Amino acid sequence: MKEPITRQTFLEKQSMSVDLAEFIKQQILDGQLNPGDRIVETKVAKELGISQTPVREAIRQLSGEGIITIVPNRGPMVRTFDMKDIFEVYSLRSMLEGLAIRLAVQHATDEDIEELVQFLADMKRKCADDTVDSLLQESSYIHQSIIRLSQHSRLSASYNSITFHISLAGRILGRVSTKQKEVDQHAELIDALVRRDPDHAEKVMRKHILRSFNEFRKLPEAKDWVYDDIDWL
Repeated sequence: MKEPITRQTFLEKQSMSVDLAEFIKQQILDGQLNPGDRIVETKVAKELGISQTPVREAIRQLSGEGIITIVPNRGPMVRTFDMKDIFEVYSLRSMLEGLAIRLAVQHATDEDIEELVQFLADMKRKCADDTVDSLLQESSYIHQSIIRLSQHSRLSASYNSITFHISLAGRILGRVSTKQKEVDQHAELIDALVRRDPDHAEKVMRKHILRSFNEFRKLPEAKDWVYDDIDWL
C-alpha cells in the first residue's frame, strides 16, 4: 500500500527541490554549468543520490524563472544569456533601484547610512589589500542594502526575481572590473544617500546602472548588439 503524503514529507520534498534549484544556479554562476549545457535529470539524481522527482521539480522552477529552457528532443538546457537579456535586466534594474534609492534616502536612519559609510571605508581598505582579489560581492551588498532600506516589499520581491540574472551579468562584467573601479563607482551611491536628496539620488543610481550597461556593450559578446543609441534616462 502506498504511503500517505504527510505535511512533513511534503515540506521536505519541497525544500529539496528548492535547495537543488539554488545549487544549479550556483553552478551556473561558478561556471561549472554554461549556457547551452544540457542538464540530464538521471545523471544529476545519481550524482546527488536522490530521486528524479526533486530534480524534475527544480528544473521546472528554473524554467519558470527563465534560467533553463526545455528544448524538444534534447531536454533541459542552460538558457543562453544574450544582449537582449542584458538590456532587459539593466533597464529594469534602473527603474527598480532608482525608486529604491529614492525611498531609501527618505526612510533610512542616520545609523543605517553610517553603516554603509563604514562599509565603503572597509572596501577602500580591501582595495589596497593584495590578498583580496575582487570587491564584486561588496558592491552587490551595497545594492541589496539600498533595496532593503527602501522598505518597499513589492519592489524587493520584483528585484529578487531578477537577482540571479543580475549576479550572472555581474560575473560577466566583472572580468573587466577592478577593485578601484568598484570603490569609485559605489562611493557615488553612498554619497547620494548621505546627501538625502531623493531627486539627486535617483538620477545618480540610474546613471550608475546605465554606465554598467554601456560597459557591457563594449564587450566582445556585444559585437552584434544593434541598439546603438539606447538610453532609458
